[in-house]
Amino acid sequence: MLKVGIVGTFAASLEDAIRRNLTIPCEIVVSDEAGIFARLAELDVLVTMVLTGEMVRGATRLKLVQAPGAGLDRIDRAAIPSGVWLANVYGHENGIAEYVIGAMLALTRDFVRLDAALRNGDWQSQWAIGAAPPPVWHELAGKTIGILGYGRIGQAVARRARAFDMNVCAVRQNVRRSIGDDVAFLGGPKSTDEVIRRSDYLLISMPATRDTAGFIGRRRLGLMKSTAFLINVARAEIVDEDALYEVLAERWIAGAALDVWYRYPREAGRTPPAGRPFHELPNVLMTPHVSGWTDGMLDARAKLIAENIRRIALGETPFNLVEV
Repeated sequence: MLKVGIVGTFAASLEDAIRRNLTIPCEIVVSDEAGIFARLAELDVLVTMVLTGEMVRGATRLKLVQAPGAGLDRIDRAAIPSGVWLANVYGHENGIAEYVIGAMLALTRDFVRLDAALRNGDWQSQWAIGAAPPPVWHELAGKTIGILGYGRIGQAVARRARAFDMNVCAVRQNVRRSIGDDVAFLGGPKSTDEVIRRSDYLLISMPATRDTAGFIGRRRLGLMKSTAFLINVARAEIVDEDALYEVLAERWIAGAALDVWYRYPREAGRTPPAGRPFHELPNVLMTPHVSGWTDGMLDARAKLIAENIRRIALGETPFNLVEV
């Protein structure tokens, strides 16, 4: 019988959905990253966000490494031996795209501040008596969203942004794959600065690699309009932490929505998400990496993982293979 290891907190959150979608009998072992070492030699499939060379050396029966997400930044691809497949999953693009639109609206209209004020009876609006009306809000219509990383997520955001009558400018590694898309501007990585300059909303949706770590630093943040907002749904380390904090604290840009962070929990209890006090800044919308956490994402990923387990059991080629 095929044996499957589901490793880590995120992968374990998919366990029930994976079991519901399995069509073959198999034994499933659920463990944290430390506990799985004692079982590695038994496993044919590892469903994990983390893979080290030490893990690979212990998994002598391994046939498939199945990442339960799209990101592979914690997978040591060089350690995967010949004959072992590597696959990832998507299914999060719709949820993340909806989050991005919601974040743009929340930032532009300052929902968090208005909600807190009105709960205390403070009408920060044109209905207040004895106070000047506040500045009017900007509409999304006619504004430009710059998308750095025009893959599945970027394209899903672009479709929704066009429904709001926004202009879309995008950067993609392989421009030829999106020629013909309905965008105002599409360029390769060398066009990054141009897209940043044009953007009223700058979306970071590119993969995290050694080349993209620190890709958005002080110089590029300095190209943004003072009225622009940054939204990061990719990986925190793509944007330099110190530089981002400084431009937000000094109001060199209008604000940011951050769903990915520089620190993540390693044990139960409170975990500050960054070394700098972003939580003290009123122009930052902070969410704990939940933009893609939707019923649609869970369903799509569980189905694909279950199908790949079936394919391994029957000697078939898995879906969504990644080159190692």
